[in-house]
This record gives sequence, C-alpha cells and structure tokens, in this order.
Amino acid sequence: MTTIERAGVALPHGVGSESIAAQQQPTLLGVATANPPTVYSQRELVDMLAIDDPKIRGVFLNGGIEHRHLTLPPVDAQGNFRSETQGELLRKHRHYGVRTGASAIRRCLDGIGKEPHEVDYLVAVTTTGFLTPGFSALLINELGLSPQTARLDVVGMGCNAGLNGLTAAAAWSTANPGRLAILVCSEACSAAYVYDGTMRTAVVNSLFGDGAAAVAISAGGSHTTAGRPAGFPTPRLLDMRSYMITHAVQAMRYDWDDDAGKFSFYLDKEVPYEVGAHVERVVDRLLDGAGLRRREIAHWIVHSGGKKVIDAVKINLGLTSHDLRHTVSVMRDYGNLSSGSFLFSYRRLLLEGRVAQGDHAVFMTMGPGSQIETALLRF
Repeated sequence: MTTIERAGVALPHGVGSESIAAQQQPTLLGVATANPPTVYSQRELVDMLAIDDPKIRGVFLNGGIEHRHLTLPPVDAQGNFRSETQGELLRKHRHYGVRTGASAIRRCLDGIGKEPHEVDYLVAVTTTGFLTPGFSALLINELGLSPQTARLDVVGMGCNAGLNGLTAAAAWSTANPGRLAILVCSEACSAAYVYDGTMRTAVVNSLFGDGAAAVAISAGGSHTTAGRPAGFPTPRLLDMRSYMITHAVQAMRYDWDDDAGKFSFYLDKEVPYEVGAHVERVVDRLLDGAGLRRREIAHWIVHSGGKKVIDAVKINLGLTSHDLRHTVSVMRDYGNLSSGSFLFSYRRLLLEGRVAQGDHAVFMTMGPGSQIETALLRF
C-alpha cells in the first residue's frame, strides 16, 4: 500500500491510484453542530458591555459578524458584569465544553443511525482551557461510551486544530477498518475572554463565539454503507497537507496577564497578510499530489477566521464570493468558533444539497504556529 506520512501517521494515498480500493480510504459519514443557548447580536454586546470607545465599537460592528453564542460573565449588585477569575473561566470551559460537545456527538450519531456504544475512537479538540483529564475522558463518561473506547485529546493548537484532529481520526480509521471514530471540536471561547478596555482584547472579544461540531469517520466496513439516508453525501479523505509560517510563530498566542490574573489571547494584526502570502504554497502542494488544479475544486470549506483573513484567502487563491459563501455565513451567524468553524461550514454545504458525485472539496484551517492545514476530499 502506498502511503503519505503525515505527522507520524500514515494515510492511504488513493488519489488516481487503482491499487487502493475506495472503501479503504477514510470516509466522513456525517456531521453535526451544537451551541450554548444564549445568543447575542454584536450591537447588543457593545451596549451590554458598555463599550463607548468609537474605535472599539467599530471593531465589533464592522467585522462581518451579526450574532454569536456566548456565556457572558455574572453581574454584580449594580447589574454590571464582574471580572471572572481564571478558575471561574476554567469551570465555564469544562461545563459548556462538555455540554455542547456531547450534544454535537449525539446529533452526529443520530444522523448516521448509530449508538454511542458503537464508537471505538474519540478525538476531542479544544483550545479554550486546559483540563486533566481532558474532554475525551469527560465525554466518554458523559455519553456513556464503552470504557474500551480509545481516545485522544488535541489541546492548545487553536483554530487549525480541527484538521489536526481529523488527521489522527483518519489514520486510526485506516488502521482499524470497519470501526467508528468520532472527532469533536468543542470550544467555549467565552472562557478565554479578558475585558480590560484595550484594543488588543477588543479584537479577540469581538470575534470569537462558543460552539461544538462532531464528525463521524470510518474506513471500510458496514459503517460506510449502512444507516444513512439514500444519496447522503459521504466524501472520502484523499490527502492532507500542512504549512507552518515559521517566522510568525508568535503571531497568535496565549499570554499570562499578571494584572488580570488570567490568560489573554493575542492576535497580531499581520496574521491575515501572513496567511494570504503563504496559502498558495500549501494548497498547490495539496492539489499537485492529486493532479488537480484550483478550478477543478467544486467546494471550498475555509475556516471563518475573520473578515480580513477570509479576504486574504479569497484574493490569493483567486476564489469567488460564492466559493466562500458558507465560510462567510458561518462567521456572520456564529463568529469565529475556533477549531470547529470549518465543520459548521461543511454542514451548511451538505444541507445545501448541491454536492454531486465526483466533486472535489478542499478543507482549510489556520491558527497558532502560525499554521495552515488543508485536506482534499472527493464525494
């Protein structure tokens, strides 16, 4: 079997190769999403947070985001939001991360006609807090999965981490044909906010939202053919490619804020331009391996990283507004959901009902490192 090595794991390289049966390639069986119950418009938020600075109000209101699911801080006796301690934020991360993650997994399993006890491998991705044991163990307990379920936590990798988690789930599926893997990305971005009135934190606070997404994966066996509605699109994962912008490794990071007593996320203003300047390298390498050109890609699922990031990807890859319609609409309705954003867009693509057999799709995420992750799929 011909393989391509990816971060210490091997994926079947079946693009254009007759030596690898299609059913041996990892297949995405279904996807589902979930969010916490409270949702706010951006205009509501600037008023509720008493933001008077016109520049900061502009950041909130002109970034292409209309609504976000968030869990705002508790209020004091005067009705003002009070500052949460790092411990309170961590408890928020645990509570909502497990709650929304479990909901996304249940919906995903329901959508493919499977039960929790049929899950053999769970990959849990998050960046909005650090727990030991991590979400994988907590979700196994919450959902009543088998104690024999293998698991992996992907923590601290940021917005690109959904595809890093997919790499692990796909490699496990390839090595365990006929068995069911679940990838869940669960982010409580409300648990990573600092309110200090600075532009640095305002950019972050204006952008991120809370939510979880789960995708089911299997290679071969009955999982890839049974329990799904007729005609339900289930793409095969053909290849994955990574690119790290090494000189910009500190452009997205968590810093410890001594004054606030909590972590604060830093997002460099040059990030969109760095992503734009390097995105062609990794995408062209991904497509070259399959003998494809950009115009042959029917569907582009790009991380909703912010208006400037999306514009940079669009311009440098020569994409259209139609190509990025799901990326833009997810950002509009949810904000940046970190690692799970691309799966929200992927779900919208499937619900649209326009995918045809034989279509190729590219998944793309980007985040701390600075890292660009890509995947090539065929329906």
